[in-house]
Amino acid sequence: MVDRTSVAPLIAINAVVMDTETTGLDAANARVIEVGAVRLTGGRIADAPALRVLVRPDIPIPVESTRIHGFDDATVANAPRFSALWPELSSFFDDTVLIGHSIGFDLAVLERECARAKIPWQSRPSLCTRLLSEIVNPSLADFSLDHVASWLDVDVVERHSALGDATTAAKVFQKLVPLLRNRGIRTLGEAIHATGSLRQLIDEQIRAGWTDVSDIPADPLADLGPRIDTYPYRHRVREIMSSPPRFVPPQATLATVIAQIAADKISSVYVHAGDGVPRPTDTGIVTERDILRMIAERGTDALVHSVNRAMTKPLAVVDADAFVYLAIGRMNRLGIRHLGVVDDSGTVVGALSARDLLHQRAQGALLLGDHIGHAETSAELARAWAQVQPVAAGLLAEGLTGRDIAAIISRQLGAMTRRAAVLAERQMKSDGHGEPPRPYALVVLGSAGRGESLLATDQDNALIFADGAPGGPEDRWFAMLSEHVSRLLHEAAVPYCKGGIMAKNADWRGSVTTWRERVGHWISRSNPQDLLNVDIFFDLRCVHGDVGMAEALWRGAFDAAKGRADFAKLLVAAAGAVQPALGWFGRFRTEQGRIDLKKAGLFGIVSSARALAICHHVVERATTARLDGLKAVLPNAESELDMLKDAHGVFIDTILAQQLDDIGRGMAPTNAVAVDRLTARERTRLRRALESVAHLKEAVRDLLFST
Repeated sequence: MVDRTSVAPLIAINAVVMDTETTGLDAANARVIEVGAVRLTGGRIADAPALRVLVRPDIPIPVESTRIHGFDDATVANAPRFSALWPELSSFFDDTVLIGHSIGFDLAVLERECARAKIPWQSRPSLCTRLLSEIVNPSLADFSLDHVASWLDVDVVERHSALGDATTAAKVFQKLVPLLRNRGIRTLGEAIHATGSLRQLIDEQIRAGWTDVSDIPADPLADLGPRIDTYPYRHRVREIMSSPPRFVPPQATLATVIAQIAADKISSVYVHAGDGVPRPTDTGIVTERDILRMIAERGTDALVHSVNRAMTKPLAVVDADAFVYLAIGRMNRLGIRHLGVVDDSGTVVGALSARDLLHQRAQGALLLGDHIGHAETSAELARAWAQVQPVAAGLLAEGLTGRDIAAIISRQLGAMTRRAAVLAERQMKSDGHGEPPRPYALVVLGSAGRGESLLATDQDNALIFADGAPGGPEDRWFAMLSEHVSRLLHEAAVPYCKGGIMAKNADWRGSVTTWRERVGHWISRSNPQDLLNVDIFFDLRCVHGDVGMAEALWRGAFDAAKGRADFAKLLVAAAGAVQPALGWFGRFRTEQGRIDLKKAGLFGIVSSARALAICHHVVERATTARLDGLKAVLPNAESELDMLKDAHGVFIDTILAQQLDDIGRGMAPTNAVAVDRLTARERTRLRRALESVAHLKEAVRDLLFST
């Protein structure tokens, strides 16, 4: 279950927030008097009934304790003993994450109560709002529940009652989540790992007999249950769809449709008037089941009726370039057995049926579905994105390459951006700003555009609209839309770009005319500093809106830069030099035991392949496709280009494996690899890859001026 894994998003976590009232503050001897708990469902306090039980401690309640919480011996005289209540408590806690203020004390008391009753105790991942508050605001004078609640503007209710304090702690946790996010702490694993930084305080709590909540890890990513069937993650819809699709006009009779289905041995036909290209909104579908249902309702009279009466419209579709897993997930979510297939322009170009997917026997292990496509909030987007990391771990274990997995991650990142745009449009309309004033395209840049994203990702996006001046009404509308998009992504899982490469910033938003002027301005520059971050524009991929407009601009930029070796050379210079990672005798040069492989090689290969592709007019996005395309125009460099391609694969494999290992340990993923954790074979591969980029700058300079 994702809520116990290290990737469980705090913004959308399912957990139980609990508190106890006891006979005293000595964890070794205190007995439970009251237990209170509330559920967090999707990060929100659930409407479901809370838990509140009294417990007879079988020892006198000290007067000083009664003064605090108000419970005396008479109050609990008729309450059940702890052993009798434990089944109810255990059932409410379930197998989930526990949260509380100074929860290390509560857990220690409960564990000792279980020991006295000879009840097995199960440790669970836990979060302490007191420790999390100190991480967020270490200068706070007092970290008691009252003071933390006051600082966060949380109303305290029924103080020193277990349910009241649990409810307050739940509200405190909700207020802490965005503050933790601002510090790069987004997941359960990262929050637990962060509490370990308060070692001195935790050691004091342990000496007082409390449970060490920093030592109760989230479940590892490797615990994925059934093996993953890799087919849906390796193949695209276009590989298995039926094409061309069969169409009938709306006036066709059911008898005509039956004859066509029988003759073509298909299970459905599409209904379209034939005026213009077929789009999902103006296309219907009639399946075998629809026909049988009509005949069952109307008998043979149904055969003379027009197909309009049996069809479903609009047509549910999937992109031709989508991975098969998305089609399976979409069918499952919608409860249907047929999908239309559309190309980049939104034209219906194929058909996909459940029969085409029958060889997928392991749908139970199909962890990535269509969750992103129907998320309604940033929290739901976060939960959908949380599935990506365990799937990546499972696919890596099943032998998929890092590049294959990076393509899947990139598609999910594009889907996240697309869904954020849909939700942002809805918010704009709700706020009274109406529909988009012009056709537009939201595009992803950089690794997401190339299909090479890994797990340490952030936002790189831009927006193109049909026409309108900078700062004009259209630009202002799209600026507001882009703010919503970026906020949703940041809250969910994809942080703001530190370099500001986001459509909400004016430099990455504009009309088609504005973008063409920018491209012309870039190409005429003579200083590398004027071209920082410009190169990732040539990676753009449209994820929402007018694909044709974005594609035309992208290809136009390649056309404008064709043969401009001076421009490409400046792009390489702006990207900077490869950071040497090998020293004397091929020894690894590390910082704190790690090598940043993006700086040491991956980024150099990516930027060099892009610059060469721009100069030699190889109109491709993926680095491997660019290197393969360059071999046709630079035949004398084939072996060198193949060597860079191999190194690119090694870097991605190594970085991804390290990121998954770090995520499993509760650490935020980076591009830095711990050399000591590599096997001897992995070190040899890495050393060779680093050697291949040692003289990359000189090699690229020669290739730029080759013909």
